[in-house]
Amino acid sequence: MKNKNTRKMVAVSAAVIAGALLGIPQTLRASQPAYAAANSAAATQQDIAVARAAEAKLNKDRFGHVTVQVENGIATLRGTVSLYEYKADAEKRVLQAKGISAVRNLIQVTSPAISDHDLQAKLAEKLSYDRVGFGNVFNAISVQVQNGVVTLGGHARTYVDRDSALALVSTTPGVKDVISNIEVDPVSIMDDQTRMAVARAVYGYPSLNKYALNPARPIRISVQNGHVELYGVVDSQADKNTAGLRANTVPGVFSVKNYLEVANEPAEKPRK
Repeated sequence: MKNKNTRKMVAVSAAVIAGALLGIPQTLRASQPAYAAANSAAATQQDIAVARAAEAKLNKDRFGHVTVQVENGIATLRGTVSLYEYKADAEKRVLQAKGISAVRNLIQVTSPAISDHDLQAKLAEKLSYDRVGFGNVFNAISVQVQNGVVTLGGHARTYVDRDSALALVSTTPGVKDVISNIEVDPVSIMDDQTRMAVARAVYGYPSLNKYALNPARPIRISVQNGHVELYGVVDSQADKNTAGLRANTVPGVFSVKNYLEVANEPAEKPRK
């Protein structure tokens, strides 16, 4: 009789334990959706608060048609602005908002219709007069336009010169986006001395000093670690050859790449 009672008690205990064990995952499964929902609700409220903080950064009239949506700290900007400068500025402002880790900038630039050809010509003219003086002579920035997207390339002597070109393009109506491939020449006292020496050698030659008269059409000189590149447009093949020869006479110049274009002749593309 005792053995039967013992076996009965063991069986009951086992059943109780098994039931408890079976009940644990059920309890967990039952609580997980509620826990996830609570987390999701908290995350949503946090994203809404962060979005409001980001929108507060866009408190200017030019951002009146821009909306901000935030998910997991990533802000998505949508809407329209009248200049590319405003699109870029909106992104910078939102990145400063607390809780924003990244920005997806889907803002569209709406501006008067202008053909790529006309826009490129307009920008090329503006850039030709940008940083008139030493900056103008020692910068060789190229511009291309496709579907309103402007790509800037070539060389700038300093970051200030590069940023000046970017600001000029960004504030021009018709520009929908800007891609900067401008290379900033290395900072070097030796290169600065070489630039000046090459400028004196080129512009000091009688047949070439005329290119110093028009600030929009200089012979542009780029120097990278003693290697010289010449850009711009000259009147004849003789002027192009002479400029290359004059640059090669400067002590400390390791090489000269002559990319000068001759007016009314096909341009030579720079080779790296």
